[in-house]
Amino acid sequence: MQTHSGVHYFFEGFSLIKTKGLKRFVFVPLAINLVLFSVAFYFLFGQIEFAIAYTINLVPEWLGWIKTAISFFLWPLAVISVLLIFALIFGTLANWIAAPFNGVLSEKVERHLTGQDLGDEGIMSLIKDIPRTLGREFTKLAWYIPRALGFLLLFIFVPVFGQLLWFLFSAWMMAIQYCDYPYDNHKVGFKRMQSHLSAHKGKALSFGIMVNVFSLIPVVNFIVMPVAICGATSMWVGVLKREALSEY
Repeated sequence: MQTHSGVHYFFEGFSLIKTKGLKRFVFVPLAINLVLFSVAFYFLFGQIEFAIAYTINLVPEWLGWIKTAISFFLWPLAVISVLLIFALIFGTLANWIAAPFNGVLSEKVERHLTGQDLGDEGIMSLIKDIPRTLGREFTKLAWYIPRALGFLLLFIFVPVFGQLLWFLFSAWMMAIQYCDYPYDNHKVGFKRMQSHLSAHKGKALSFGIMVNVFSLIPVVNFIVMPVAICGATSMWVGVLKREALSEY
């Protein structure tokens, strides 16, 4: 059987979100992502502008060339740093809020890929799954927060190496975040999901890296959530499902 990289499955998500019958299930995660990212970007870049202006004003007027240099270097450094932190923290928040809808989207994508009818269970099916899906999100948060704090300290105090470790950690977290939806739909436990995903670390990490990279691209990052859900579900159907369920 032909296998593909995580990069392949991520890009397949772009095709799947345009599939007839799936578009309506894409809308809610897309809308939530759009609103949260827009508000957060507006707030964060306003704070960056204030912080840089404050830093520049600390430099004496007679060192005007240093002011120019600081302004030139601080803006790209600040923007990249904020984007790296923002992509994971606010992405996690958006996923937590949209979790019930993300689970439904993943279920419908799996049905589509396996040739099943998409079904139309209605709002009650979504409501009954809310406690389970939110409980799963709390489990992921409990796993993520202490590790994120450690890597964030490295990001702040260890130049270059700290930023690289943060990027790789956030890529792994994105793989866990999005690949978990089909696992959870099949009632596979969180620890079991982690263990199984670790056995396919190359695919999972390359998938997470693509999610990270596209989360840093303005405008494109608005559609990353549904794209990643669709791509992760495609990877589940193509690579992970049979092995995960046979061992579970």
